[in-house]
Amino acid sequence: MAARHPKFPWITLVLGAIVFAILVGLGTWQVGRLQWKEGLLAEIEARTHAAPVSFAELEKAWNDQKDVDYRTVSVSGRLLNDKERHFFATYDGYSGYFVYTPLLLDDGRAVFINRGFVPYDRKDPAKRREGQIEGTVTVTGLARNPLATKPSSLVPDNDLKANIYYWKDLATMAAQSGIDSARLVPFFIDADKTPNPGGAPVGGVTIIDLPNSHLQYAVTWYGLAATLVVILAIWLRRRYKLQPESRMEAGKTSSSDLTSH
Repeated sequence: MAARHPKFPWITLVLGAIVFAILVGLGTWQVGRLQWKEGLLAEIEARTHAAPVSFAELEKAWNDQKDVDYRTVSVSGRLLNDKERHFFATYDGYSGYFVYTPLLLDDGRAVFINRGFVPYDRKDPAKRREGQIEGTVTVTGLARNPLATKPSSLVPDNDLKANIYYWKDLATMAAQSGIDSARLVPFFIDADKTPNPGGAPVGGVTIIDLPNSHLQYAVTWYGLAATLVVILAIWLRRRYKLQPESRMEAGKTSSSDLTSH
């Protein structure tokens, strides 16, 4: 009896082609993300090293783009030290708080300034009176966009009673400080490293840490696609290499049966 020829594995190859297309698509998507991330990092680098713009220019950028993140700015006003809010944070290996203080502008509006870090034992303003500057001050730093919502369900709710914030809820910070929402500037400013009297708060605490692993991910997806091709090729080669041997074995078996008869 003649050996039967196995059917060509169309289903396997079609499924393999679909998986291959998905893997290549994921790799290409990561390449696009890589280009986007590199552009974003370059823009942040340019913003943080640019000369400070005026507060009016910064507001214009916000009104036009709703994005002022990491733009360097200088602004003058009077610190409302009795209305500061405390944001739980770590800095330089220590736990404590970032001090957010409203800065009253000449036109009666207020912008929250992240003046910098204080350790636990200096949360009370009475323990750092020298840093509670009176009169007009000029703050230079980096503008920061506000958060629309709590960034994650894992982040604790803000403890308003204890004046401890775990996420920067600008509207609530303003309300708790008695600042009318109509007179609230809709973004923050992180003060630079200019020393404060008495050494606290410690400014310049802005952390710019945007991971960029898209190249690694792209290589991984493309590598899996190439591996899939190699596996399919080896499987097909072995499949059809074994067919002649199977037919030869079948022929030998038939011959043996005839001889025995």
